[in-house]
Amino acid sequence: MKKTSVLLALMLSAISFSQEKEIDDLNNDNNSKVTSFEVIENVPVYKGCDHTLSNKELKDCMSISISKHIAKNFNTNVSNGLGIPDGRVKINVIFKINRDGNIIDIVAKAPHPALEEEAIRVIKLMPKMDKPGYQRGEPVTVPYALPIVFNVVNPKKVAKPRK
Repeated sequence: MKKTSVLLALMLSAISFSQEKEIDDLNNDNNSKVTSFEVIENVPVYKGCDHTLSNKELKDCMSISISKHIAKNFNTNVSNGLGIPDGRVKINVIFKINRDGNIIDIVAKAPHPALEEEAIRVIKLMPKMDKPGYQRGEPVTVPYALPIVFNVVNPKKVAKPRK
């Protein structure tokens, strides 16, 4: 089995910033609006999710789809040789889904830069959303945050028998 075990405690609970209303996105050149994933009228639609689902069902579909994407693509072997002790490792990831449905502005915070790089790499592999988020009939940028959690299990060193 791998040095690290499974990614899973991911993100059915991981949603987004807790902003309650729209804010001007001062970091975007196109001065688009940013609306929290929690309060958006029409969430972005992840590739493969049924467009006819309710907003809550689309949120759930998106969270599950992102979890599956990360579990499939995250290389837990990156933690090999980093000196990370056995136990649970948590990487906090934040990104935005822009008005075109593209993933932008990915930021990761982890106990080691190599884990941050791996988290960013995996999020960059996500497909473009079938539809961006909409608020009041207009496409908006939607921030999304999630933890990537997995267990590190370092191999036990076996002492060589004496001759």
